[in-house]
Amino acid sequence: MKLLKLVPDHTNIHFLRWRVPFYVMSFLLMAASIGLIATKGLNLGVDFVGGQVIRVTFAEGTDAPVAPLRTEIEKLGFGEPIIQRFGKPNEISIRMKLPEGADKNPKLSDAMAGKITADIRAHHSDARIDGVDSVSGKVSGELGHSAMLALGLAALAVAAYIWIRFEWQFGVGALFSLVHDVTLTLGMFALTQMEFDLNIVAALLTLIGYSLNDTIVVYDRIRENMKKYRKMPMPELLDLSVNETLARTIVTSLSMLITLLALLLMGPDVIFGFTSAIVLGIFVGTYSSIYMAAPILIWLGVNSESFVKTESEIDRQDRLARERGARP
Repeated sequence: MKLLKLVPDHTNIHFLRWRVPFYVMSFLLMAASIGLIATKGLNLGVDFVGGQVIRVTFAEGTDAPVAPLRTEIEKLGFGEPIIQRFGKPNEISIRMKLPEGADKNPKLSDAMAGKITADIRAHHSDARIDGVDSVSGKVSGELGHSAMLALGLAALAVAAYIWIRFEWQFGVGALFSLVHDVTLTLGMFALTQMEFDLNIVAALLTLIGYSLNDTIVVYDRIRENMKKYRKMPMPELLDLSVNETLARTIVTSLSMLITLLALLLMGPDVIFGFTSAIVLGIFVGTYSSIYMAAPILIWLGVNSESFVKTESEIDRQDRLARERGARP
C-alpha cells in the first residue's frame, strides 16, 4: 500500500523569486491592519471594558433556553448579551457590558442587573439566580494591560531563544514574523468587529507558539544546509530549505485545519472568535515562515561562509571547555 503524499518528492519551487512583491504586500496589509485598529478599534469584550456576570440555573429544565433568553435580554436595550453554558446544560452565565457612566455611578450597573434578573424570572418561572458579579473598569483595564504584556513578553522570549539557538539575524527574522502574524490577526478583528476578549488573547498566544514552531523548523534546515553547501548563494539555499520542509509544513497545517474547520462550522458561538483567530493564524503563520522569516536573512547579511566560521569557533570553544573540564 502506497503512502499518501500531498507534496511530491524533491520539489523545486522558487519561493524567494517573489520575496520583494510579497514583502511589499505584507507591509501594506500590516499598515492597513494598524489603520483599522486606530480608526475602527477593537470590539472589546466584558473582560476588557468591564461588565456584569449573572449566573442562572433553570431548575426544572434539562437544557437552558439560550436562544429565547438572548432575544429577551436584547429587548431590554442594554446591548447584546454573551451567554455561555457552564457545568450542567441547564446552568448558564450571562455577561453584559457596563452601561455608560457606571464607573462613576455604580447604581446604573445595579439597576441593569435588577432589570435583567427580573425579566428572566418573569419569563422563566424555574429560573434561579445563583449570583451577580461585577467586573469594574479598573479591573478590566488591568486585564487588558496584562494581556498585552503577555503578548509582548512572549514575542521577545521567542526572539531571544532563537537568537541564542542560532544567530541574532534569525532572532530578528522570527520577531518580525511574529509581529506580522499578530498584526494581521488583530486587523481581522478590527475589520469584522468580532468581540475581542481573553479567549482571543489565548488564541494569539497559541498563534505565536505555532508560528514559532514552523519558523524554527525552517531555520533549522537552513542552518544545516549552510554547513553542507558553503558556496551556494543564499536565495538558492533558502529555496532548497523551504522545499525540503514543505511536506511537513503542509501536513501539519492541514491536520490542524481539519479539526479547526469542524469547530468553526459546528462549534458553539462562544468559541467562534477563538477558532477564527487560530484558523487565520495557521495561514499567516505558514506564509510568514516562508516569505517573512526566510528572505529577511538575505537583507540582514547572513551568508554560509560567515555562519560556518562562527559555528566552527563555537565548536572549538566547546571542545576546549570540555577538555579543561576533563583534566584532573
